Amino acid sequence: MEEIEAKILAFIDKIRPFLVSDGGNIEFVKFEDGIVYVRLLGACQGCSLIDVTLKDGIEQLMMEEIDEVKGVQNIS
Repeated sequence: MEEIEAKILAFIDKIRPFLVSDGGNIEFVKFEDGIVYVRLLGACQGCSLIDVTLKDGIEQLMMEEIDEVKGVQNIS
């Protein structure tokens, strides 16, 4: 589990600059039953494209890179 979380944190660190450049940020909350729980912060919170960013961007890329990840959920 710690190895998977380390991969998740490394992935988040890799994508964070893209979110920060748009005034947002991402925080890892937990990994449970194949689901990564994150908190999207800053400009991401009120953005109408939050679902697109999460599902078509972050989730898609993370699932391609980390086999154990089955999905990504935002916790507000």
